[in-house]
Amino acid sequence: MYQAIVFFDLDSTLFDDDKNVLPASIAAIHEMQQHHILPVIATGRNIFEIQYVLDATGIDSVVGANGSYVQLEGKRLTASVIDQQTLNDITAFANEQGDPLAYYTSQGFRLSQANADTTENFHLLRLDPVVDAKWYQNQEINFLNVFNRDKDQAYQEKFAGKLDLVRNNPRCLDTMIHGVSKQSGIRKLIDKAGLQGIKTYAFGDGYNDLQMFDEVDVPISMGNGVPEAKAKAAYVTTSNTTDGIVRGLQHFGLIK
Repeated sequence: MYQAIVFFDLDSTLFDDDKNVLPASIAAIHEMQQHHILPVIATGRNIFEIQYVLDATGIDSVVGANGSYVQLEGKRLTASVIDQQTLNDITAFANEQGDPLAYYTSQGFRLSQANADTTENFHLLRLDPVVDAKWYQNQEINFLNVFNRDKDQAYQEKFAGKLDLVRNNPRCLDTMIHGVSKQSGIRKLIDKAGLQGIKTYAFGDGYNDLQMFDEVDVPISMGNGVPEAKAKAAYVTTSNTTDGIVRGLQHFGLIK
């Protein structure tokens, strides 16, 4: 039986600024595991993007693609699929706006078109994008990125009740089936795995972590987090580059 569950966002949280996990954080995760505390990655990234993180940390439980893909101990629990009509509609709308889309499955992704923002985004993510505007038509797409810097409201109004769009960075909007989020992914993991009643913690920094903070018992914001994350947090630790993970775990007695 697990003594606690700790959810970790990746970018600007478990990751340092070079998209690596600090050695001290890896050691802390291993110590948690020895104490029967379950570490879970909770990220906007899909599972195929983070294998090197799972290998480095020994973590095999994931709430990925902002809750669209959930696995426990290496076994898939649930995966969302965006219906074809909705994909056609958002593709048409994005094309009208001149906005690139990135289509994701749990195995890979493609772009509808490329521009400076997509180039920058995937360089930072260490991914090599391929443009294939029709790829989505015969794939099980569970997640999208919509690339623009100022059209949040237009997309949210156009796809209200169908898709939820959350700005993850200045370049793009994370896009999921309506009702799917890190919060819903955490709920599914706990419910399907029978982990009710175990105390939950979460480390995060951004806007797509706010619903996750609402779901867990103890939300922890990184020192570099957005003001809204800090306001929701039970504790604000140090930054992602100054052992914020270790200090937060120590603060709550999860490691020594």
